Amino acid sequence: MRIIKRKQPKITKEVLAVPRTDRRTLSYVPDPEQIRLNADRRGNRAQQPGDDVSSEYLNKLRMLSLRYEAEFEVWIVPKGKKKKAGIKGQAADISATGLLLRLPDDASGLEVGDTVKARFRIPPGSMPEGFESAVRMDASVVRRATNSAESGEEHMLALEFEKPLTEYFQRKRWGYSVYSASALMFMAVLFIILMRAESIIYFKYNMVLYLYSLIAALFLLTRYLFGALYRDVPINPDYTPGVSIIIPCFNEADWIKRTILSCINQDYPVDKLEVIVVDDRSTDQSVQQIKDMIEVIHSEAERYATRERLSYTVLPENAGKRVALVKGVEMAKHDLVVFVDSDSFLDPMAIRHLVQPFQDPKMGGVAGRTDVENKYTNNMTKLQTVRYYIAFRIMKAAESWFDSVTCLSGPLSCYRKELIMQHADAWLNQKFLGRPATFGDDRSMTNFILKTHRTGYQDSAICSTIVPSQMKVFLKQQMRWKRSWLRESLRAGSFIWRKEPFMALFFYIGLIVPIAAPVVVAYNLMYVPIVYGIFPGTFLMGLLLMALLMSLAHLLFRKSRLWVFGFVFCLFYEFVLLWQMPVAWFTFWKSTWGTRETPQDIEAREKKEARKRKGKKFGLPF
Repeated sequence: MRIIKRKQPKITKEVLAVPRTDRRTLSYVPDPEQIRLNADRRGNRAQQPGDDVSSEYLNKLRMLSLRYEAEFEVWIVPKGKKKKAGIKGQAADISATGLLLRLPDDASGLEVGDTVKARFRIPPGSMPEGFESAVRMDASVVRRATNSAESGEEHMLALEFEKPLTEYFQRKRWGYSVYSASALMFMAVLFIILMRAESIIYFKYNMVLYLYSLIAALFLLTRYLFGALYRDVPINPDYTPGVSIIIPCFNEADWIKRTILSCINQDYPVDKLEVIVVDDRSTDQSVQQIKDMIEVIHSEAERYATRERLSYTVLPENAGKRVALVKGVEMAKHDLVVFVDSDSFLDPMAIRHLVQPFQDPKMGGVAGRTDVENKYTNNMTKLQTVRYYIAFRIMKAAESWFDSVTCLSGPLSCYRKELIMQHADAWLNQKFLGRPATFGDDRSMTNFILKTHRTGYQDSAICSTIVPSQMKVFLKQQMRWKRSWLRESLRAGSFIWRKEPFMALFFYIGLIVPIAAPVVVAYNLMYVPIVYGIFPGTFLMGLLLMALLMSLAHLLFRKSRLWVFGFVFCLFYEFVLLWQMPVAWFTFWKSTWGTRETPQDIEAREKKEARKRKGKKFGLPF
């Protein structure tokens, strides 16, 4: 008998910036007993109780205090000595204000107070996006220590930089990035306008094509314009409404612990925040991971009332994400509910920022910004990093200008509880062409809310999420998103005309342009060259300028070396992702996820296997 071994799927190791564990489990939660204040945190010493300081100032201080686990070489040369007298060490952790080194035995000559020249390169993924660069700077020795390790004694040396890395990069690289990106963006916009003026000249030769070209360019440029004009709702320190965070979980054993901790470890009043985890009958170790994390938090942070504020429940059977969310909302005791995906991690100030737009009684839902957590894993995640940032900071910000965000995204969104309960039955039982609508839950609920209320976006309410790092999974996700976008956009189109006229106009344009894009691209890149023998130089130049606009916007706001992947993503979209749209036209009624074992996926797989068995029975090549 011949044994056929199935090929095991390739496991991709995700590259993440790992914050060093704080001594306190809930290091950002305001201490109800006033034993330790946030002012006591490293980097926050300037803040005293009762100080009236801006959120921008506090965020800057927090950035200076965050330390990340690191592993890269550092070359230090004592002041006044030649480079040959330098010592090579290994970074153990790094922050914007200093780093901790492991040193060899022969480094005993350095003492506290000595000044050294430090040279190192921060690898991608060691710190937040934008810090990946070479550093040459003076530093002072602030602490020496000797630790016991398996290999013997380990010599540690703590250095404090002469200036924070934020200030160093602002002068060395970030400042140039801003000026260069601003100038190039202005030139790109000017060039696009000139090219569209040319379209008017040739309008009579192909009215449909050049009209599409003009509309598409105008739509894109206005998105960037309103995205640039967007401003957050500032923090009102007296506005802290009650918030219940709901985390639906299904087979997320790798990430659920970190998600739970990030949700409960919020800089928000203890009596105003609760976290509820709802497991949708996971088949992996998710439930055990949830139990373990909650037990740790309960035991180590009891005085933060975590036993009353952090709980979990397991559904009796796998019923889908919507059921899990509604179950959590039913358990919630506060008037605002926040939905957080089980592979997403909240910034400690996320909730405080996210709730601010609800000071407007007509605001029904607010989305936060989602960044890519595993951005440095491979080229696939780098592409998504630029795409995510532009989708939120430009596209959602532009919609928020009109209080009409069309998708309150799953990783981090907040709603009024009464509105969720009002639409719960319709949401749970939603069908499209007779089939259950199992995905696109965020767009679907947004449509229910947007029909009667305003929806907004808070760029300062930040979370990060794990994105697909394998091509197969990514393409399935994109197909699912296109189907849900098409289905829910058709729903929104039935009422969006009642909103602000300018917003409504560009909603319909934003619906038509992507749907027609495959036909336009095929006409320009295939039909015209083949039939007329004309190289599509003008069309390709237009694509290049659009890609340049996307990349430069990322460089301007993020000051990151990943900006070049904006070009790559635009090419990838035009030649790969765009052609999913025609498939979505004819299959948007499908309800399978493709990336998780929902009841619909199991049913579809069983039908496929039944067809294969039937085909083999009759000798068919299935």
